[in-house]
Amino acid sequence: MADRQVIRGADRMTTPAWAYERAEVRPHDPRWSDRAATERESLEELLAPWLVDGVEHVGSTAVPGLAAKPIIDLMASVTALDTEASELLTASGWAYVPPRLDNRPWRRFFVKPDATGQRREAHLHLIQAGHQRWTDQLRFRDALRANKNLAQQYEDLKRRLATESGNDREAYTDGKAAFVAKALRAPHA
Repeated sequence: MADRQVIRGADRMTTPAWAYERAEVRPHDPRWSDRAATERESLEELLAPWLVDGVEHVGSTAVPGLAAKPIIDLMASVTALDTEASELLTASGWAYVPPRLDNRPWRRFFVKPDATGQRREAHLHLIQAGHQRWTDQLRFRDALRANKNLAQQYEDLKRRLATESGNDREAYTDGKAAFVAKALRAPHA
């Protein structure tokens, strides 16, 4: 995120500490799937009026054995990106990252900070039903689950990027893009 950008939280406009949180890749923790299931259940209830294809646990924490940032990534397929769901999510403790800051117009992005507000616990990607990104996220997750060699290559890349990019989370994320695109073009994806 750009320096000194503002994120809308449940009831305030601030630059949260988690916006500059360093990307730290940690060994896989089997509790991540339990945390994801709890978040997923809560989101399915909260977002029920807008859900199309449900809520999915994606990202590295969804891949058994894969080291990751300890942040649960979830995505929800919704009828439309700009709905009352955003207000319900912020009222439930999710911080909304406006599209002008997120720079990914295909989604609406939310961060769930921990109790201290210093670290991220979860990310939520609202994606319009039928968008190719939904399918791509699932294909990439499933390719990592099915191919231990691919998963190891991805882990190695993430560890290198976490070391190189410091607190620049955008550089960390952007550094993974070519790997993800190549994996999606492969026959196994």
